[in-house]
Amino acid sequence: MKPNIQSIRNYVSATNYLSAAQIYLQENVLLEKPLSFKNIKSRLLGHWGTCPGINFTYANLNALIKEHELDMLFILGPGHGFPALQANLFLEGTLSQYYKEATHTKAGVEHICKLFSWPYGYPSHSSPGAPGVILEGGELGYSLSTAFGSVLDNPDLITAVLIGDGEAETGPTATAWHLNKFLNPTTDGAVLPILHLNGYKISGPTIFGRMSNSEIKSLFKGYGYKPYIVDKKDPYNQMSETMESAYQDIKKIREKYRSSNRPETPPTWPVIILKTPKGWTGVKNLKGQKLEGNNLSHQVTTPLAKTDKVELSALRRWLKSYKFNTLFDPEKGFIDSIESVLPRPELRMGRSRHAHGGAHVVKDLSLPPAKMFSEDATKPGTIGSSSMRRAGEYLNEVFKRSANDRNFRLFSPDETYSNKLDKVFESTSRAFQWPVKSWDKDITRDGRVIEMLSEHSLQGLLQGYVLTGRHAIFASYEAFIQVVASMVDQYIKFLRVARQTSWRQDIPSANYILTSSGWRQDHNGFSHQNPAFIDNVLQKHGCYIHVYFPADGNTTLAVLEKTLSSRNEVNIIVAGKTLEPRWLTPELAKESLERGIMTWEFASDENPDIVLCATGDYLTKETLAAITLIKQELPKVKIRFVNIVELTSIGIGNRECRAPFSDFTDYFTHDRPVIFNFHGYPETLKQFLFDVGEDTRRFSVHGYIENGSTTTPFDMHVRNETDRYNLVKKAVKMLLSHESITKEEAEKVTRKYDKKLTDHTEYIKTHGVDPDEVENWRWM
Repeated sequence: MKPNIQSIRNYVSATNYLSAAQIYLQENVLLEKPLSFKNIKSRLLGHWGTCPGINFTYANLNALIKEHELDMLFILGPGHGFPALQANLFLEGTLSQYYKEATHTKAGVEHICKLFSWPYGYPSHSSPGAPGVILEGGELGYSLSTAFGSVLDNPDLITAVLIGDGEAETGPTATAWHLNKFLNPTTDGAVLPILHLNGYKISGPTIFGRMSNSEIKSLFKGYGYKPYIVDKKDPYNQMSETMESAYQDIKKIREKYRSSNRPETPPTWPVIILKTPKGWTGVKNLKGQKLEGNNLSHQVTTPLAKTDKVELSALRRWLKSYKFNTLFDPEKGFIDSIESVLPRPELRMGRSRHAHGGAHVVKDLSLPPAKMFSEDATKPGTIGSSSMRRAGEYLNEVFKRSANDRNFRLFSPDETYSNKLDKVFESTSRAFQWPVKSWDKDITRDGRVIEMLSEHSLQGLLQGYVLTGRHAIFASYEAFIQVVASMVDQYIKFLRVARQTSWRQDIPSANYILTSSGWRQDHNGFSHQNPAFIDNVLQKHGCYIHVYFPADGNTTLAVLEKTLSSRNEVNIIVAGKTLEPRWLTPELAKESLERGIMTWEFASDENPDIVLCATGDYLTKETLAAITLIKQELPKVKIRFVNIVELTSIGIGNRECRAPFSDFTDYFTHDRPVIFNFHGYPETLKQFLFDVGEDTRRFSVHGYIENGSTTTPFDMHVRNETDRYNLVKKAVKMLLSHESITKEEAEKVTRKYDKKLTDHTEYIKTHGVDPDEVENWRWM
């Protein structure tokens, strides 16, 4: 039965009181005594302005869930409105499931009030420690795309997402409105966006808040939505009716598009625009300044309540206005009227089965063995397929095997073909609900690849999809994944806390493929040459963050099999899409991956005079080419070649993550010179060597040093001194310093390769391509 409006009013009053009390009160939380300075927290933290709208929305969603027995997930965009979300989780009884002190008693209210924004208590914003939450509430802009990700291949779910009008100004939110074009009503769930316009950000008006109703309606109609505006001074009846209308729209869309006579036209999903004053029901005016309906109510509206009698008095009147003592009994809890708003326990949004992982939502992918698509590498250096072609073959099979479960997706910013992953289109297609033209290729309504030129939207889809229990890969040009670096930071923070939260269960890992790397973006130029994302994620100090650099297609296959079967991790695979040599058999590739680092015996001598180490496919080829040249010039020199597949395994990013069989000197000796040739910035490896505690003068680190242009592939290496010729010169210099060769030998080889570098530059200026000795080089 639908709760009556008065019950919803009582519910909102109770949660408004609890929201404000958490911000201000450290004791006397039920106002059983006159409010005094000592009752007020010494440090007032929290954001009041958005809380009333959150409470109002949550109450009306509860009423809708109860009436229709809905499976609904709630995502909160204004994360700093957490006092409101916490109040609702407390009221619905979910909080006490995970925090035993949060009971519906006086002690329970004291618990949530005292510990809100308190050291070792509850944080100031949404976090994994709050049940039902799948979005870190710090940086704004990601709630809408995460909501869409949560409902993909989740046909019975409705995700209600509350978006603040400050958040609505962000680029990620602006692009996420278009995700309705990818939502299939037949196989996906529904998103109910609620745009909360309270008119103000922290210090000024919002853009949406100053738009007229006609402008807002025109905008959202253009986006393909059916807009409802709730804007009455007393909006309770209007909101209840609007919620019902929006749900009926969703229900009709489902019925229509799941019937045998599915329309050809795309669906028009509802969106609710809720207009309430900033700081609604709070202090209206203080010391001659307008608070309610103004930016001054954004955070703590009476910031001097601890020391100022006028502000303390205003706070007392405000809190008393909710008549909380009539809504809550210190021993019995909330009155029946409020309880009548709540759905049955398993349908309460804080208890959503979609939010906490575990076997009830996570189903393992049926993965093919990597060896199924491997290529013969018994003769190292045989030219094979590209890593991305191997990956495409593998992912195509994953799509085939997951066709019935529909629990796997590929996200890419219009680059599936460019990145050589288009083999997947044998088993699926690109999803699109808007009109499809007869000449469009690999586009259907039912596809499970989503391409959109918005990395932010794709990252949000990935997060929502994975956090609700499904598996996915995000493939991007290496240079432009950096667009979502901050967003990935937020996800990593969420994952770190979630992994430490006992009641959050396993979820699939978030997987990334970075290809079209800067080393082969010679044709696109300097703007496309940027490996910075690697460094960004390695700064996060977590053993659950892995960056893989498979040297060939067989190793790429092994990495894919491992990452797609992993849980609770962030995996980044950095590999190229051009035709390159095969180096490792499937067996050696697997062994290399298990260790993370391996000496390649076919390219190594016993008791080496020098060690050359490579990380990355193109860097591996240049390093091995350098070894062949050194052997030609200085046949008595003994060389060891070491390849690093995964950086965390040797302690980069976090020393505690080092694999137990990865003793440094086993690979790099105690005293021999070592040259590292690294895919990314040299500083990434240098910081690791600083921690080794040895004399680092015996190490030389080469990598991308921000030298690039439109040039040739080999010249990209020359400009950054990662090419075979510069490596030979460096090796000779280091061998001389260790007295492994004579001065005459060193000078002769150096002169020769100085000339080769000069000749190379002149050759590419004349011919526009690399010389044959580079293009046609083969491992011997």
